[in-house]
Amino acid sequence: MSKVTIVEVGPRDGLQNEKVTLDRQTRLEFVEQLAGAGVRTIELGAFVSPQWVPQMAGSAELVKEALSRREGAGSPLRGVDLSALVPNPRGMQDALDTGIKHVAIFASASESFAKKNINCTIEESFVRFRKVMEMARANDVKVRGYLSMCFGCPFEGNVPEGQVVRLVKRLAELGVYEISIGDTIGIANPAQVRRLVAKLVDAVGPERLAMHFHDTRGTALANILASLEQGIRVFDSSLGGLGGCPYAPAATGNVATEDVVYMLHGMGFKTGIDLEKLLPINKWMTEKIQHELPSRVGRAGLPKILPL
Repeated sequence: MSKVTIVEVGPRDGLQNEKVTLDRQTRLEFVEQLAGAGVRTIELGAFVSPQWVPQMAGSAELVKEALSRREGAGSPLRGVDLSALVPNPRGMQDALDTGIKHVAIFASASESFAKKNINCTIEESFVRFRKVMEMARANDVKVRGYLSMCFGCPFEGNVPEGQVVRLVKRLAELGVYEISIGDTIGIANPAQVRRLVAKLVDAVGPERLAMHFHDTRGTALANILASLEQGIRVFDSSLGGLGGCPYAPAATGNVATEDVVYMLHGMGFKTGIDLEKLLPINKWMTEKIQHELPSRVGRAGLPKILPL
């Protein structure tokens, strides 16, 4: 039976686009509940300016407290890989000051989106990343890379596959251990995913790749299936389908963790996540953010008779 790793991005990518801003203790409780349900890799927050992303204010304090609690006997966070997003060297220094040992950088395959999201060109972003990587190596911090707009951009339209392949190679050459390929506006289809992922696997190998699908147009699970067929075994998802991007029009939530895990378990894959423990978190979060979440499994629940 094959194992699939779920990277839970709800506490960061999920909450950053919600109208309700949760306080630090509620965010920490969210993370602990996810860990208690068996989620082993969680992105906690982002070291970004609260002026631009107010939902991520207090991420430094959140990370410090989570890291401290992780050391406690009996903590649900024991053994959980906790990470945070850093946009530039200043954010990286803030991250280092917390003691965290896992961060992520965020690149774009679209020039227009790079300017809107991280306020620089693609080339300028790689200048920043080189400095971040130097700081990471000096402090024994592992770095994950996100590459957004890999399947289409709301500002530029089609994104050439060759551009995506080149940027993935550049991120790999920088030294990131894994590159998460983003369908930021949920525009991809399975045929497109098979075609691009095959090229990326040829370029850097399946073990260096993860997929990050938004379910804007209802194709995320089909795209995950297409990725599985290409050997990908790491997927980003968000509890309940929380999220979206504040700088990308029509970028609704990430694919829901419950929906992904339900499909994977039914196919015989192992994730280590307990769906029966995950579903109550959906209801808890619905109360916190004051609206229903789009997860299909979250709404329907688990069937009494599982399909053969």
